[in-house]
Amino acid sequence: MSRYEALIERAVAGRLGPEEVRELARFVWEEPAPAVRAAAGVRDRSFGPRVTYSRKVFIPLTKLCRDNCGYCTFARSPRPGERAYLTPEEVLKIARAGVEAGCKEALFTLGDKPEKRYGEARRELRELGFETTIEYLAHVCGLVLEETGLLPHANPGVMSGDEIAELRRAAVSQGIMLEQVSERLLGRGMAHWASPDKVPARRLETIEAAGRLRVPFTTGMLIGIGETPEERGETLLAIRELHERHGHIQECIVQNFRAKPGTRMEGAPEPSEREMLAAIALARLVLPPEVTVQAPPNLAGSAANGPPAYTRYLDAGINDWGGVSPVTIDHVNPERPWPHLDELERATEEKGYLLLERLAVYPRYALAANGWVDGRLVPRVLAGIDAEGFARVEKWAPGAAEGPPRQAVDAVQGRRRSLQRPEFVRALAAAGERDLAEEEIALLFTARGSELAELCRVADELRREVNGEEVTYVVNRNINYTNQCYFRCGFCAFSKGPKSLNLRGEPYLLDTAEVARRAREAWERGATEVCMVGGIHGRFTGESYLDYVRAVKEAVPRMHVHAFTPLEVWQGAQTLGISVREFLIRLKEAGLDTLPGTAAEVLDDEVRAIICPDKVNTAQWAEVMRTAHEIGLRATTTIMFGHVDGPVNWARHLLVLRDIQRDTGGFTEFIPLPFVHMGAPIFLQGRSRCGPTFEETVKMHAVGRIALHGYIDNVQVSWVKVGIEGAKICLNAGCNDLGGTLMNESISRAAGASHGQEMLPEELERAIREIGRIPRRRNTLYGEPQRTYAAG
Repeated sequence: MSRYEALIERAVAGRLGPEEVRELARFVWEEPAPAVRAAAGVRDRSFGPRVTYSRKVFIPLTKLCRDNCGYCTFARSPRPGERAYLTPEEVLKIARAGVEAGCKEALFTLGDKPEKRYGEARRELRELGFETTIEYLAHVCGLVLEETGLLPHANPGVMSGDEIAELRRAAVSQGIMLEQVSERLLGRGMAHWASPDKVPARRLETIEAAGRLRVPFTTGMLIGIGETPEERGETLLAIRELHERHGHIQECIVQNFRAKPGTRMEGAPEPSEREMLAAIALARLVLPPEVTVQAPPNLAGSAANGPPAYTRYLDAGINDWGGVSPVTIDHVNPERPWPHLDELERATEEKGYLLLERLAVYPRYALAANGWVDGRLVPRVLAGIDAEGFARVEKWAPGAAEGPPRQAVDAVQGRRRSLQRPEFVRALAAAGERDLAEEEIALLFTARGSELAELCRVADELRREVNGEEVTYVVNRNINYTNQCYFRCGFCAFSKGPKSLNLRGEPYLLDTAEVARRAREAWERGATEVCMVGGIHGRFTGESYLDYVRAVKEAVPRMHVHAFTPLEVWQGAQTLGISVREFLIRLKEAGLDTLPGTAAEVLDDEVRAIICPDKVNTAQWAEVMRTAHEIGLRATTTIMFGHVDGPVNWARHLLVLRDIQRDTGGFTEFIPLPFVHMGAPIFLQGRSRCGPTFEETVKMHAVGRIALHGYIDNVQVSWVKVGIEGAKICLNAGCNDLGGTLMNESISRAAGASHGQEMLPEELERAIREIGRIPRRRNTLYGEPQRTYAAG
């Protein structure tokens, strides 16, 4: 093995020492190919077949700067008749144009502290009511955030800790290009001559201060401005060391110098593509694997034919294209237009990588927003991301009127192609052959592109193997006997949602006579089941639940009573001072037939501590279900997902269900219930996401089928949550049941769902036939109903 190969091997395996980094930099300069191959492998293992970008609008707050960099055409001196700064109105006009174009980031770029050089800047700042450029920047960042919802990212140059802290209150992320740590470049005639803010130590102090203040931070190096290969290595070492101390470097930009007319360096040679690939590969091998490596696509050379030249950067290990604007030019490099986003997506995916949109704050920081973003900005971040922290790009939400988003449907149906991760392929290959481990199930939940299409195909094969081509449904009625509850579940709008939605109405409590009347009415219309759940009323005891069951059975002896969540069972037993087992026996003797497996939410106590801290915990929920199964009461089971949870939490939930079912066999079906956010307190308080995306919703049904294969045979899709068109897609991704006709459904509607309260059997059967499947009406336990549905 050569010395070069040994250094690459050490870089891939872990951490190179400072002298080794300098040595590797020399080798990569001379022959990039081996490092390029290794760097691509590191990227694939760290990020998978995904390349991100931020859809941004570029706001040049001021082009005045006290520095004199030898390559810059952005900065200029004051000009007669021109303002030094954009006004708040001008800033908002640009930002609103960005919103119209679907942007999520407002990138503020500006010169370093122009007020320290120009009287014009000082006078104009005073007219605006500010002393410094940073103060004004923080103000307009706040304006843009409040008026447009765009998330600001600011690149104002060298800053003190106090300035970074001030800006942190209005911007989700900040940045400064380190460029190079070489002090040689400050010499007369060099790139950074007469540029006080380009002193490396000052820029490093800014990055250090941002780390101490926990600011997600962007930095990078500019290559081709006179530095040596060893100095590139030293620049990357400095970035690495800062990140190792604070963990805040979200991305390192590798940017190539472009010679511009009218600058001191207009005649300097530009880096070649070979040199650029070498620099990218070096960055990927030296930096920690979680740090994103980015290269701007608009600064790449031109390709005479074939794929765009920038796609070669993918070969060297980048996983991000940076901010790309569909609205504004690159004001720093105005001669280099952005690639059209459709072209960028096509070119990226032709290389086998999905192009995914992100926010200005990267996924791992967005998911931990409470620790990395000012509290006033956290709700904006959470509302803008999916379960993996990428940008939420669809208007669809569970319960909303919008149909399934086209891009998600394309992915599910295999029209978005991408490479598949080896570990994903191995996990999916084991589906149906053995029980998957937690990490494998969690991995399946991260499927996108070709992985998602394959996941759905495998899930549907298992469905066909177990259930054939039948799609079942039950004619039933929901009876929610009260909307009053003394528990404080953050996701629940049914018991205490905002009255402004006009969905919940006034507090109510049905008496046993009304419950019996509704049961008789349902029986007369052909229902075979009443599903009874409700809030936990402050006056309820175990006798309350027994009375409701008796009332239904006395009114309609043959009606199947599907009632009472594990929370209601637990609370009922406690109020009577008896065991869960004894209370369940009493309920069964009174006529209870089966239990709904709700109140499960997510069976991971880390999540429950946030969304339902005073509810039964995972062990208590499982105890109720195990006991019910032991005495002959079967149950459904659910997951309510898409709020503060993610793939690992979902995997843990499925394992709890699998373990119970392995021991008892008492679950009849698995029912994913996407979180409906519109009226949920936890969302209105800014503490949750906007429910799952459509792709995540499909994945929950598909992964549920795969993870529970051999244990729970039936996977149900809730048409109330996803709409009938969404339900049809889920039926081709592992589902075999459409649930009930419901007649009355008020819990989802209280949260803001807009789908109807009843779906007639004829409508359900029509939808089933439209996808080429066979409808079959069932009873609660998936047998044949013993009576005929009465229309109307």
